[in-house]
Amino acid sequence: MRPLLVPLCLALLAAPACTHTPARPDATASADLTERSRALARRVLIADGHIDVPYRLWESKGPDGALTEDVSQRTATGDFDHPRALEGGLDVAFMSIYVPAEFQEKGGAKAHADALIDLVERIAHQAPEKFALARSVAEVRRNWSEGKVSFAMGMENGAAIEDKLENVAHFASRGVRYITLTHSRDNQLSDSSYNAEKRTWNGLSPFGRQVVQEMNRVGIMVDVSHLSDDAIRQAVEVSRAPVIASHSSARHFTPGWERNISDELIRAVAAKGGVVMVNFGSDFLSKAALEHGESRRKAVKAFREQRGLPAEHADVKAFAEAYRQEHPYPYARVEDVADHIDHVVKLVGVDHVGLGSDFDGVGDSLPVGLKDVSQYPGLFQVLLARGYSEADIEKIAGGNVLRVWEQVEHIAAR
Repeated sequence: MRPLLVPLCLALLAAPACTHTPARPDATASADLTERSRALARRVLIADGHIDVPYRLWESKGPDGALTEDVSQRTATGDFDHPRALEGGLDVAFMSIYVPAEFQEKGGAKAHADALIDLVERIAHQAPEKFALARSVAEVRRNWSEGKVSFAMGMENGAAIEDKLENVAHFASRGVRYITLTHSRDNQLSDSSYNAEKRTWNGLSPFGRQVVQEMNRVGIMVDVSHLSDDAIRQAVEVSRAPVIASHSSARHFTPGWERNISDELIRAVAAKGGVVMVNFGSDFLSKAALEHGESRRKAVKAFREQRGLPAEHADVKAFAEAYRQEHPYPYARVEDVADHIDHVVKLVGVDHVGLGSDFDGVGDSLPVGLKDVSQYPGLFQVLLARGYSEADIEKIAGGNVLRVWEQVEHIAAR
């Protein structure tokens, strides 16, 4: 685990040089900074690029299809609900319409995506005083003025388009406003960052290029998270509009891990006017956490293979839990999220970074100080302490991704 940042003067970008015996931190100043960060979270529009509530609720629904949790109320599990969203100042939740790669083999990807969209619509319609769907930036701003949390939708895995270009317009009509072209395996559109040993297309497929152009036409943002490097490069080149990485952190901190985005590709996304939205999962933030996860997966795989057991077997789960107890997970910290933001800002400027937490999508790997949607003010406090202005934080919090969304709308309108 990365050590805590020490004395406060080291964390301030514009602070005078520290002496060898720094003064004791002013408790009043610290309290003021805490309140300032909370007030900032209430004042600015916060848009989180990736929240996996729909699939979590889908997986836990009852046999009759009824949802087992009501996220309009405080929930016992998960990272998102309305009370905590209010506490953290969250205004726009990009709800992930997640299509697992298994649908690429067994079929039904489009139907699954439509079912998750139905679920998001149901949640919003059942609590209209708290939630509202947002199909445009104008609707986001209207919902914000009315004190409602907006549900925008991003489809995670373009497999749901299947082999029909007209399905892009179908999902646009249903409110999807970004599409992550692939996920954990290569699909009909693109190579995945997780298929490094074998590339199907060496980037985008010919159909994938058509889909990117069609997304430009109908006003859907192109999301390059999960893509291979070549696929990201090609998506940026093919798209007439800026692209986003909805939930990817900086590979600088996790060398060799293609799921995070390289400095070269951060520059390419920014040159097109796009935004890299930092993922909060500890594996994305810290080399130590990433390596711990890889070691645990190898140990569990070896245990399974030695005994010929399926992944869901109780003995396998017990072994995985025992391994975690014996090898404590090195959680990242909120300061690590700020480090990734710093890195993108130093590379390409404050106009090209945002927040893509992956809440409800990265399990028990969230960093200390950013465990759920109530804790965005803690991140703002770290950024304020490092010398970011409130105007800078307003861009990072949501202004940058809304700018890209508006540009995509304008290009589609033309």
